[in-house]
Parts: sequence; C-alpha cells; structure tokens
Amino acid sequence: MSTFRILLTPGDGIGPEVIEEAMKVLGRVQQAFGHEFQFQEETIGGAAIDEYGIALRPETVAAAKKSDAVLFGAVGGPKWDDPKAAARPEDAILGMRKQLGLFANLRPVRVHPLMIADSTLKPEVLEGTDMVVIRELTGGLYFGKPKKRWENAQGRQGVDTLRYSEKEIERILRVGFELARTRRKKLTSVDKANVLRTGQLWREIADEVAKDYPDVTIEHQLVDATAMNLLRNPAGYDVIVTENMFGDIITDEAAMLAGSMGMMPSASLGRRRKDGTGIGLYEPIHGSAPDIAGQKKANPLAMILSSAMMLRLSLGLEPEAEAVERAVDAALNDGYRTPDIGGGEGLEVVDTAKMGTLVSERLEKGG
Repeated sequence: MSTFRILLTPGDGIGPEVIEEAMKVLGRVQQAFGHEFQFQEETIGGAAIDEYGIALRPETVAAAKKSDAVLFGAVGGPKWDDPKAAARPEDAILGMRKQLGLFANLRPVRVHPLMIADSTLKPEVLEGTDMVVIRELTGGLYFGKPKKRWENAQGRQGVDTLRYSEKEIERILRVGFELARTRRKKLTSVDKANVLRTGQLWREIADEVAKDYPDVTIEHQLVDATAMNLLRNPAGYDVIVTENMFGDIITDEAAMLAGSMGMMPSASLGRRRKDGTGIGLYEPIHGSAPDIAGQKKANPLAMILSSAMMLRLSLGLEPEAEAVERAVDAALNDGYRTPDIGGGEGLEVVDTAKMGTLVSERLEKGG
C-alpha cells in the first residue's frame, strides 16, 4: 500500500464545497487501488484573515512543504474586498506559489463532445479544441518591485513593475516544449514584443530554447492576437506558453470555450524529480464564487479533475488519474449536469454533492 500526504486548503466561498467532493472521489480511489491518502487541513484566505489576521500562516507553508501535494479550493469574497486592507485573501495563493517555488501553471482546455453546445461559440468553431495553456506564475507584474501607491500634488499615483529574468523565461518555456513533445508538437509563445522590453526578451529566449527542440514547431503571437484567435480558431492551438498577467487573462477566456469555468482544472508546478513527479498545488480556476456559496450550485468537476492532475503529476499515479477522468466523462455521458452547464432535453441538473457522488460511483479500476 502506497501512502501519500495531501494538504487540503479549502479557503472561502465554494472552496470547501468542491474540496469535499474531490475528497469523496479520492476516497473511492483509495478503495479501488489500495492507497492511503493522509489528509491535513489548513485555513487560508479570508477565513484565515478572520481567524489569524493573515491570509497565509507560516505553519500552513510548512505543512505544504511536508506534503506530496496541495489541494486548493478558492479564496476571496466581498467581505475582504477593501483595497486598502493590510491583508487580502489573494495573498494566500500568491504566497503559496512563491514559497513553494511553483512557477508553472498548467491549464488544460478540452471541449467535451457532449457539451459542445453549452458554449456561447458555434459548435463548428469548437470542434477539435484540445490545448494546454502554461502560465508563468512567480514573476512579472504581480511580483515585480517597486509596487506601491502614493499621493502627491498631481493626485493619486500607482506603479507596478514588469520584470523578468532570463532564467525565469527559459525554465517556463522548457516546460512548454517538453509538454508539446508529448502532444501535437506545436508551441505558441505569447508575448507583447511590439511594445514591451520584457516581451522582446521573451521572444528572443524562446527562439534560443527552440533550437533544443527541433521536433517542436514554434510560433510567436502577440497577446491581443491570441485573445482574438482563441475565439476564432481554438482548435489551432496545442501548447501555449506566456507570462503571468497575460496567462491569467487568456486562461479565463479559454475556460469559456468549454462552456463553464466550473469544468476547468489547473496545476501549479515547480522543479520536478527525475521520474517527473514533485510537489504541486491543484485548484479549479473558477474562484470562490461567493454569489452561490452555500447553495449547493457549485460545479465540483473542476476540483475533481484537478485532483486527477494531482494523482498524475505529483503522485505518479497515471492509472488512477485516468480512472477519475473516465468517471467524470461517464457522469456527463449519463446526462448529469450542474446548473452552470445547464439542463435540456434528456439531461438532469443535480447539486454539488450529487455530482460528486455520481462521479465517485462511476470510478472503476482499469476502466
């Protein structure tokens, strides 16, 4: 029996609700495959601010470092929206990524054939969409210094610094090239090289790294062109690699290709071991959704699919990850939907807990 330590950080809003359903599915994985998952829970985000005065305690980071992986729910909500506050819920996710050295965020975007009509785009535009967006996580505007606000005779002022080093750019690009080698061997490097000095550096380094991967085709694209092409020809992308802020924006845009952010998992990774595993933080991209918190309307599938990514990328359990993904597909194939992905003829809308149960019941070893 293999034993793995998993840190649970449910957070705010619908975070605790979707984490509970992921644990339900992981419990079934333990039974079916003979593993032991040792769970530890820590309070983060707004809930931690209320209890401890800070969004991310050192004790939580220490617990994460002792774990094989972190399952992260969501943070934030109107209660903590004061921009002048000394502590903000988002400090938890930013701090966790930084202190664990998680520099690569992977967001797969796949349109389920049975849900192709749930997107606002025409089905013929979406057909064949299957990409992974890789976002650099620990550099750029979100972390650059100086970062401050002040007031002078000209009024209120603010500055954020966009900074990237050669090392930061090269390592995220290599993650993209390595992944592209396992897929359709096409990488799109997204920048703003026509305006930004960091974009020019990014493009220059991308061309240099590409020489080590002659089997992968590289294309450069300005971020505004990418924003347009994601809606015009999403099936034309395989692997997209971009910097922090651009990645934050286009991954939310790409999520809508699948009809709902409630379907989109993500993994934040750092340095890997020789076998490809290593600590990672796994979270749905939908955020805390405070407007539906506590109403049993949340879609747990993104969190469940994030746990499948955890099984694969941090624990090295490929058959188990595939079993979870098949179980999700089976629940959808059987006509079950949460409110965000709609109803319709022959479909049954179920609540958060029911969807988690349906997936868990369909999980079978070996498919």
